Amino acid sequence: QVQLEESGGGLVQAGDSLRLSCAAAGRTFSDYTMAWFRQIPGKEREFVAAINRGGEHTKYTGSVKGRFTISRDNANSRLYLQMNSLKPEDAAVYYCAADSSILSSRSTWRGSYSYWGRGTQVTVSS
Repeated sequence: QVQLEESGGGLVQAGDSLRLSCAAAGRTFSDYTMAWFRQIPGKEREFVAAINRGGEHTKYTGSVKGRFTISRDNANSRLYLQMNSLKPEDAAVYYCAADSSILSSRSTWRGSYSYWGRGTQVTVSS
């Protein structure tokens, strides 16, 4: 198994940027497809972005395309989400997730992921 821990969340103003990190421990990080999901209280957890094992391929939900960038550093077992031009609707708890399967159309489904971090809060004020 793999243990995941998010960091980097905080309070920012609309239009600002934030970089989230996810530290992984337990087994070979490069064996996992990785993703970021987010959740607003009272709503279901929503797919944000995913990245394949080697870091060459990515997927994004339409609302963040062009603003967010997912990346990974396999040597240091780290996953990142660079968030630019933040909007109030981006405010949520952001979760890091790991899937032992390769990146595919299923990677946007929360049920595809076996491991989750506890989340980090992102607040965007106007």
